[in-house]
Amino acid sequence: MTASKKKSVLLKIAKYFGITFVVILGLLFLIPIIFADTIKEQIKKTANEKLSAELNYSDVSLSFFHHFPSLTLTLNDLSLNGSAPYKTEKFITAKEVSFGINVASLVFSKTVKIDQIYLSDSFINVKVNANGEANYNIYKSTKPSNPKDTTETALKLERIEILNSKIIYDDQSTKVHFDAFGFNYKGKGNLDKAVFDLYSVAKIEKLNVIYEGEPYLMNKKVDADLITKVNVNSLSFFFQQNNLKINQLLVDFKGNFDFLKEGYKMNFVIKSDNSNLKDVFTAFPPKYVTWLSKTELKGNTNLLLTLKGDYIASKSIAPDLNLDIKIDSGFVNYNKSPFPVSNLYLDVKTKVPSLNPDLVIVDAKNLSLNINKDYLKSQFHVQGVNTPDINGEFKAKIDLGKLMKALGIPDVELKGNLVGDVKTNGKFDPKNRLFPVTKGNIDLENGYLKTPYYPNPITNITIKAKIENNKGTFDDLKVSLKPTQFTFEGKPVFVEADLSNFNDLTYDIKAKGELDINKIYKVFSQKGLDLDGFVKADLVLKGKQSDAEKGNYSKLNNKGTLELRNIGITSEYLPKKFIIKEGVFKINQDKMSFNNFLAAYGQSDFRMNGYLQNVFNYATTNTGVLRGSFTSTSRYINVDEFMSNTNADASVTKNPVPQTETKPAEAKGTGVIIIPTNLNLQFTANAQKVNFDKLNLQNAVGNLSMNKGKLTMQNTGFNLIGCNVVMNANYQAVTPKKANFDYNIKASDFDIKRAYNEIEVFRKMASAAEKAQGIVSLDYQLKGRLNGNMEPVYPSLTGGGTLSVKDVKVRGLKMFNAVSKETSSEAMKNPDLSKVDIKTTIKNNIMTVERFKFKFAGFRPRIEGTTSLDGKLNLKMRLGLPPLGIFGIPLTVTGTQDNPKIKVGRKSNDLEETKDTEE
Repeated sequence: MTASKKKSVLLKIAKYFGITFVVILGLLFLIPIIFADTIKEQIKKTANEKLSAELNYSDVSLSFFHHFPSLTLTLNDLSLNGSAPYKTEKFITAKEVSFGINVASLVFSKTVKIDQIYLSDSFINVKVNANGEANYNIYKSTKPSNPKDTTETALKLERIEILNSKIIYDDQSTKVHFDAFGFNYKGKGNLDKAVFDLYSVAKIEKLNVIYEGEPYLMNKKVDADLITKVNVNSLSFFFQQNNLKINQLLVDFKGNFDFLKEGYKMNFVIKSDNSNLKDVFTAFPPKYVTWLSKTELKGNTNLLLTLKGDYIASKSIAPDLNLDIKIDSGFVNYNKSPFPVSNLYLDVKTKVPSLNPDLVIVDAKNLSLNINKDYLKSQFHVQGVNTPDINGEFKAKIDLGKLMKALGIPDVELKGNLVGDVKTNGKFDPKNRLFPVTKGNIDLENGYLKTPYYPNPITNITIKAKIENNKGTFDDLKVSLKPTQFTFEGKPVFVEADLSNFNDLTYDIKAKGELDINKIYKVFSQKGLDLDGFVKADLVLKGKQSDAEKGNYSKLNNKGTLELRNIGITSEYLPKKFIIKEGVFKINQDKMSFNNFLAAYGQSDFRMNGYLQNVFNYATTNTGVLRGSFTSTSRYINVDEFMSNTNADASVTKNPVPQTETKPAEAKGTGVIIIPTNLNLQFTANAQKVNFDKLNLQNAVGNLSMNKGKLTMQNTGFNLIGCNVVMNANYQAVTPKKANFDYNIKASDFDIKRAYNEIEVFRKMASAAEKAQGIVSLDYQLKGRLNGNMEPVYPSLTGGGTLSVKDVKVRGLKMFNAVSKETSSEAMKNPDLSKVDIKTTIKNNIMTVERFKFKFAGFRPRIEGTTSLDGKLNLKMRLGLPPLGIFGIPLTVTGTQDNPKIKVGRKSNDLEETKDTEE
């Protein structure tokens, strides 16, 4: 072929190639223009049909050049809201979201196929509330009404890319929160199938994982190479092969995860085999990072974590958690310590069935280490928390100061030579008096402890402890502390003790020293608690619990003094702190005497003299009864401050006691006053002023006793509203929200108007007194029940007595106004009563008024019948007419005290009783 022909052929090829290139280039520009409206319309239609959440974007474009060579539809500034209950909150926002479109489907199919998705600079905010309701359930799972209609857009994905994005996952039902910043992801697979394999590569610049508010991973870098089998129909994920790298730690992650209607089904296996100990610590929480930078770490580590089961918060269903940790040939040296930890071995398996800490099982087959020739060896198996089964062994001969320096434990400075050898095996169950079979001793010499909570240390700590139990019961338990001593703030404290037979405690204790409780507590400071006070002791206590209980005081040898100042005592029975301002106890045998003992509780003050018995038994056992007798004088006592705030038993709070049949008592309440059952105390009390349930008592005196949870008051007197009152009473709490009481009261010549205005219970039970004025006396017996607000439950009240009227004027009482109107007698509006005894009884919310007569202005009324404690009336009345009352008008009074109804005649209906529901 000649040169001219070759040139001609090349020109033709170049021409055809140029034409083809121009055509292709033209198509790349024309296809998006031709099909833009169709694609946009079908995307909008699909969003409306398939999404239950609100979708918004600022602009939309179609181009081959955005993710060349794919034809992509790009939505700019996209925002997608979540599903209920998060419909008003953003689920996904992104600068750009692009959908790759199968070009062939535009030409040869009615279905527009989307096979790629690209997210750029996105924020994915996943939320799950405490009930397990999530914001990601945005896809409508509905069947098409016409199966032959295939004009809709189909999501048949082959590729997903997420670039430079942020993910926040906040699950309040599991208390799991994680943040992923700088999230980059590429996923490939046949995503158009119901079940497909997803091949993924992910990188996270910063990963934070928080559980129950505690950070576990912070600012960790993650590289992941994953193969995940996805089932779209069941929304489940099977993690076949997942290699993760968290900072320097390589982790293999397998398992499956399914979404349930109200929660999750999970089966995760996370393990790291033959890892370097230092690489493990690079994945630890951030507080260890500084420590790691100064620490030389060596050793092999194997980790295995499994989480298997359903998690449904609303049904309290949780998966089983297992965690196995092994470390061998470990070496730890913090800050180039001259005494590093070597031969570190750890083999611990932990099981938490149903994520329930009460069912935890910890099997530590080996925990051991060396510092030169010093050693620490331990192994233990613990099952359960409340009554655990324990099998353990501990041996040590180690310098604690060297150990602390080698490990670099921050903030706490601990020193001393520790020698220990303890073996234990069995169940710890105080209720059934079981204690593990145990034998061993722990000796600490030259001890020293300093914490960041207080500037000065505890020094010269010496502990020589021996424990022995051969039968596994409390009665065989022996504990010896000979000696135990320490020095704090320059003041030494010495304690020696021999304790045995904890069913009938035999004790021999010597204690001497001064201790500032407030300062020493700060050494062990704990948030939420506060202790204070000063104790100076010089005691010798020797004897047996049963001798103290039986009064065999000659067999006891208890003597010494115990000086207290500003001691704060807290109790589950009292909402406030009881403070002993000052006092010196003198101990002789079983008796603890005290003189001019000053104490305070809230606004109340006490000065006490007397004695207590069985104090040691009471303080050291749950069965000991504290006995005593003393006198108490007070300037002011606020009884309301003693109200218990302990929650009532569930059975009580579910069915609160009704005050009447139609108006139940409030479920909420401060709680009743609870008298501990292990008290047997006698009081002679004198208080200038007592405040109790809106009553102001003056010059209260009386004899009180507490025994077996019951409070008894005998010949208790006080002044109330200017009247001298004498009362005997019994009171006992049944639950923290319920108490029984009975009392009889005598009050002579009190002002009925003042009683109505100042005494709430009188106002409720004698509401007719609102329109009365004058002088009356009362002699009444009553018993019943109090609710959680220390208020009487009216249907429970039973009793009776006499109200003696000396000189009372009734003005404007609606009942007498109604009688006056019905009988056309103006004089009946404002009757005057004198020398009338009104006898009543109370039962089932009904007060029965026995027949009584009085006369005024020539009339001779006679009244009897019933009234309910909530104001209903059913009274029978005969209005004797002047001059002698021989002739009279029979009347019935019904309705309520606010709206009485008067009829002439004798016929009426009985009031309906409201019986006590807990009778």
